[in-house]
Amino acid sequence: MAVMSQDVRKVVLKYALRNAVKFEGEATVGPVMGKVMGECEGCRKDPQGTKSLIEEVVEEVNLMSSQEQEDALKDLMPEYFEEKEVEKEEHLPELDVDTVVMRLAPYPSGPLHIGNARMVILNDEYVKRYDGKLILFYDDTIGSDKKKPLNVAYDLIKDGLEWLGVEWHETYYKSERMELYYEYGEKLIEMGEAYVCECSAENLRGFREKGKECQHRSRTVKENLSLWGSMLQGAFDEGEAIVRIKTDMQYPDPAFRDRVLFRISNNPHPKVGNKYHVWPLLEFSWAVDDHLLGMTHVLRGKDLMMEDKMEEHLWDLFGWDGPEFLHYGMLRLKEFRLSKSDFQQKLKLGELNGWDDPRTWTLQSLKRRGIRPEAVREFILGFGMSLTDIEVPASKLYAKNRELIDDEANRYHFVPDPVEVKLEGEIKGEFTELPLHPDHPERGNRKLKTRDTVYITKNDWEEFQGKEVRLKNFCNFELNGNTAKITGYENKDIRKIHWLCEGIDAVVEQTEGSREKGIVEPTIEYVRENQVVQFERYGFVNILDTGTPIFAVFGHR
Repeated sequence: MAVMSQDVRKVVLKYALRNAVKFEGEATVGPVMGKVMGECEGCRKDPQGTKSLIEEVVEEVNLMSSQEQEDALKDLMPEYFEEKEVEKEEHLPELDVDTVVMRLAPYPSGPLHIGNARMVILNDEYVKRYDGKLILFYDDTIGSDKKKPLNVAYDLIKDGLEWLGVEWHETYYKSERMELYYEYGEKLIEMGEAYVCECSAENLRGFREKGKECQHRSRTVKENLSLWGSMLQGAFDEGEAIVRIKTDMQYPDPAFRDRVLFRISNNPHPKVGNKYHVWPLLEFSWAVDDHLLGMTHVLRGKDLMMEDKMEEHLWDLFGWDGPEFLHYGMLRLKEFRLSKSDFQQKLKLGELNGWDDPRTWTLQSLKRRGIRPEAVREFILGFGMSLTDIEVPASKLYAKNRELIDDEANRYHFVPDPVEVKLEGEIKGEFTELPLHPDHPERGNRKLKTRDTVYITKNDWEEFQGKEVRLKNFCNFELNGNTAKITGYENKDIRKIHWLCEGIDAVVEQTEGSREKGIVEPTIEYVRENQVVQFERYGFVNILDTGTPIFAVFGHR
């Protein structure tokens, strides 16, 4: 048969290899089938034969090593790698190094969300590109009353990274390195470069703005060491004493003048409890760790450039070399405001159903909605390392995801808020057949029973009163109240709506947290849990529970 010719087998092998290389060595039949059927006219005439050939080739490809897959694909489809190289060069600037050591620095006040994904994916891409080392460093110094580290967040962050396909090589916690920070903080005091200050926040701000030194700045090293010891022993309460570094009080930016290095907080910590109450600020702890752990590059938002300057100042004082800083702008979604501290409060008040609630936009919530990690990665990399703040609609992420799932997602009828309608006229046949996927006839059909009672959505029932519409793949009717006269069976050029004569109870959780009830066709029973399908005229959903009722989470249209 034509479908078994060497030319066809070459096409199948090409797309099987491409799929395997793209998805870490594991090709799947569905996406390969779609590409092959689109390119090979003869294959469309023999879908079952084509599917058998694809299954055979995919099995062969998956037995190959990753290097063997890449080498074979370079022979068959060199343009794939050329396109990838152009894409990388366009979005990620080259680094003048052979290898890199970089870090992820999440603050564990909650799981990672879509906004944090930019930091994560950019670091991961650079490390993979330069065969480097990536360090996961929980930035878990004590937070504010509104933004506290949470014990559950450590594992949630790890789970989110694994879902994204991020590979890290070492893990550290700031809370386990406190004695190290105390050691270097004390060295700065001994060097006469830092001092204990008892100014109120208001006075401190006023002195900075005026470029005026406070009375505590002239204390001797001996006095400062004694006060530092008192801080560590708990002699001061919150706000009564801080440690500040000596910088130029005439520096043009007041924020750089004698910045705070340590402050007191009595909030309990999820990992170390109340063991410590003197905590380093971000730039001091990072100045120490970035040097000691041998970072070569630090990627961070452009809003942290002042922290860069302070780290560099500290490295100069200690006589250390430090990494190179790379910056990027903020990424925001137009429709949503992402705030872990707000989410913490709403969870306490019961206004959210958990950290995977779709309103949080955490990586857990995206997974729950059926968003693919590959879509998130492509979405993020599309913006590269631009310093410009980016505000984009969520539809851009959905478009990336649709490209990945549309070919795989089988179709089903779901009727939300169903209204019963009595059909008047002859019912032809006991059932009608619809394809599981319009582009993949080889997957077969599903059967929907046809009776004289039909259920349509309340919206359709209200919109089409007195009008002729078509029940998709069934019949045409004219709707009048809760009865409808059958007007024919030919596929006329009129509005088509979905319907069911029988169904299983189903609930779909929406992106704003509400839940919509309805019925779904009985053939849904063959769908497995955590499988994405498309409810026709409704959208893509992720089936989470195949019990009664069926429970799904809405992804996007």
